[in-house]
Amino acid sequence: MKILLTGAAGFIGSNLAKRLVDDGHFVLGVDNFCTGRKANLTVLAGNPNFEFVEADVSLPLADSIQKKQKWDWVMHFASPASPPKYFSMPVQTMLVNSEGTRHCLELAKTTGAKFFYSSTSEVYGDPLVHPQVEGYWGNVNPIGVRSIYDEAKRYGEAMTYAYHREHKVDVRVIRIFNTYGPNMDPFDGRVVTNLLGQALAGKPMTVYGDGSQTRSFQFVDDLVEGIVRLMRVDYVWPVNLGNPDEFTILQFVEAVKKLVTTQSGVEFRELPQDDPKHRCPDISLARKLLQWEPKIKLEEGLKKTMAYLLKS
Repeated sequence: MKILLTGAAGFIGSNLAKRLVDDGHFVLGVDNFCTGRKANLTVLAGNPNFEFVEADVSLPLADSIQKKQKWDWVMHFASPASPPKYFSMPVQTMLVNSEGTRHCLELAKTTGAKFFYSSTSEVYGDPLVHPQVEGYWGNVNPIGVRSIYDEAKRYGEAMTYAYHREHKVDVRVIRIFNTYGPNMDPFDGRVVTNLLGQALAGKPMTVYGDGSQTRSFQFVDDLVEGIVRLMRVDYVWPVNLGNPDEFTILQFVEAVKKLVTTQSGVEFRELPQDDPKHRCPDISLARKLLQWEPKIKLEEGLKKTMAYLLKS
C-alpha cells in the first residue's frame, strides 16, 4: 500500500513507519520536528520504500504531499504528546489536532484514501469510570491546563467523524494509553523516561502526589501491532489500545529500581492540576475485534527501553 504518515519522526510514528516499511508498504513520512527527532528516521535512510517531507500539517499541505500519488491511507500521528511538550506549545498542539486533522481528512477525501487518527486515553480526562471503555464520554476540564491536549484530541475525533458522516471517508480511530519503548525522547518528561533516566543517573526519582495514582504501560511494539491489525478490519469507531495491567506510580518506581539497581531515592512533588488519578483501558473490544492484547511484560519492555536510553 501507499501510506502518508504524519508525525513520522516522533516516538510512535517512527516505530510505525518502520513496521509498515518492513511489511512491504511505501511510506511518505511527514514531520516538522517540533517534537519528532531526525535520529528516529536513521534506520529508514536510503530505503526505497520510505520518503520524507519536512512540513507542518497545520498549514495547507504542500504540493509535494498532495500531488505525490494516490494514497491508500492517510495516517495522522503528528502531535506533541507529553505534558511538558504540549504545555510549551499549546497553540501548536491544538492546531495540529484541528487544522492538521482537517487537512489530512481533506486529502483522504479527495484521493479516496482511508483515514487513521491517533487519539489518546486523555479524551477520558480524570475518569469516573474504571477501567475506561470506549463508550465512556470522559470527565475533562475544558479550560484546565491539560485541555490543550485533551480537548484537541476530542476535537480531532469529532472532525474525523464529521468527515465520515458527511463525506463518507472510511476512518479508524485509536485511543492510545501510556506507551513506552525505543525512540522516546529521553527528555520529553513522560513518566517512563523521567524515572528510568533519573535512576540511571543516580538522581532522585520524581513522584508527583503520593504515588498512589495508577497507570498502565504498554510497549510500543504491542501498540504498533494493534494499529496494523485495525488497518485490516472494517470498523470505524474508536478502539482502546493499551495494557490492562495496572500499576501505581510507586510500584512502577520499584520495578525501575529493581532493573537499574540504583540507590536513587524518591522525591515527592505536588500533583499537577487535573492529573488523572487512574488510567487503565478496557480492551474487550480490541480482543474481540482484532484478537489483540499486549504480549510484552513490563520487565522485558523496561530492559529494551533502558538499552535504548543507554545508547542515546
